[in-house]
Amino acid sequence: MFMRFRKRVAVGRSGGNLPPMPHDVRLAAVVREIDKKRLFFMLLGVTLFAVVCLSPAWPDAVDPNGKHFALGREGKAALGLFLLAASWWVFEVVPIGVTSILIGVVQSLFLIRPSKAAFTDFFDPSVWFIFGSVVIGMAFSRTGLTKRMAYKMLSVVGEKTSMIYLGAFVMTAAMTLIMAHTAVAAAVFPLLMAIHGLYEESERPTRFGKGLFIGMAFSAGAGSIITLLGSARAAVAVGFFKDWTGREISFFGLTYYMLPVGALMVFVIWALMMILYRPERRSIEGLRERAAALAASLGRFSRGEVLTLVTVFVIIAAMSLRSLIPALNVMDKSAIILVATILFFVFKILTIKDLEEIPWNIVLLFGGAMSIGFCLWQTGAAEWLAIEWLGILSGSGWIIFVLGVSLFVLGMTNLIMNVAAIAISLPVALVMAPYLGVQPEVVMFSSLVTAGMPFMFLIGAAPNAIAYESRQFSSGEFLKAGIPASLILMMILALFVAVIWPLMGMPVRVH
Repeated sequence: MFMRFRKRVAVGRSGGNLPPMPHDVRLAAVVREIDKKRLFFMLLGVTLFAVVCLSPAWPDAVDPNGKHFALGREGKAALGLFLLAASWWVFEVVPIGVTSILIGVVQSLFLIRPSKAAFTDFFDPSVWFIFGSVVIGMAFSRTGLTKRMAYKMLSVVGEKTSMIYLGAFVMTAAMTLIMAHTAVAAAVFPLLMAIHGLYEESERPTRFGKGLFIGMAFSAGAGSIITLLGSARAAVAVGFFKDWTGREISFFGLTYYMLPVGALMVFVIWALMMILYRPERRSIEGLRERAAALAASLGRFSRGEVLTLVTVFVIIAAMSLRSLIPALNVMDKSAIILVATILFFVFKILTIKDLEEIPWNIVLLFGGAMSIGFCLWQTGAAEWLAIEWLGILSGSGWIIFVLGVSLFVLGMTNLIMNVAAIAISLPVALVMAPYLGVQPEVVMFSSLVTAGMPFMFLIGAAPNAIAYESRQFSSGEFLKAGIPASLILMMILALFVAVIWPLMGMPVRVH
């Protein structure tokens, strides 16, 4: 019957006979649409999960104090689930939000964690923080603020696409000095969409679009390491450091050492994007004049623009004071940023239509990321990995140890929350550091550098996922750009650990 079906299709195309019936056309389309590559990667993920889950018991991890950490059935299953999710995320065999739902379903069906825990993580406060950040970006876009900002930036940087890259990356990194990198990415995203709209009127992906949005995500991470306001991870690390050593690192003390690393990485990211995604056009002729004319056509600031700016500045101030004044830490940052969401609807800046257009694919992505992160943590899989890895480094030289710790944090922060990566690895590393003649400061600062720059997976940081919403690149393309970026990051970190930070006065070796 299949041969007769093929024959009818061929005869229908010959022109000498009647065309195939509609049923045959539909069946031919189904046959042609079988995607062997997609099927392969779907089965690959399932196979990895099954192999890890069904493998014999793995040996215990042993920390420097001789304490044993067993990897139980749930821990192995958590590692297998991550491999399943990672393969589906990278190759996008289904929408990334659907893969996130799979994470909760597998945890529940295979009794890795209780269903309540697995699915509650999808509504973790951090996910709501991302939701609030996305809504801020929508408000900027709806009121026209993003166009106003885009036209102003373009009138400054000019018509060369290379300078547009640089201007966008520097602006993104600079904004992270005073606000969380998630909120920055959400605010900058519609601005970059407006810029890309001037470059290419259609929505088709371009090399310029790929470099613009991937570079924005990378730059948000590079800038976020510079101050305590860029993310929560620095505050966690500083707290661990004080508890462990009794020494406190000040706001400006952290910035002193991190500023040169973050600033250098922004320019490295710019150069890398120019190599990987050199724009199709060297310049956009007449762009400066066009941007100036469009800016003039916007006229004076509207009521909606003013209310949006005031709301966002108040929210930023509240979150900044929370970071600077310990007494205000009782106020959760997610609750603070969601105040802006409520006010946008109270002031009628946004409507129910805007609420329905929230990119739930991205929100679900981070819900799944939180769920798998807590799964690895609570089942002991992440701790087992940390102790195994750091145990391998116990007999190495001091610089290999420092860079090895940083590399582990880099790997973990691409897989789970960067705060969790710091919380898992830093205590163990600080225990081992004195035995290898290493000062704790260099371990903490180097770990913070890599924790802030997860360049390989979309789940590594919210700016990565926000940039993905541009539809300019796939998760596989993001990974291809992230691998060389991560290698360069490790080389730059080695230079700072061995040469630059000691020259700046950072204690590195125990004398």
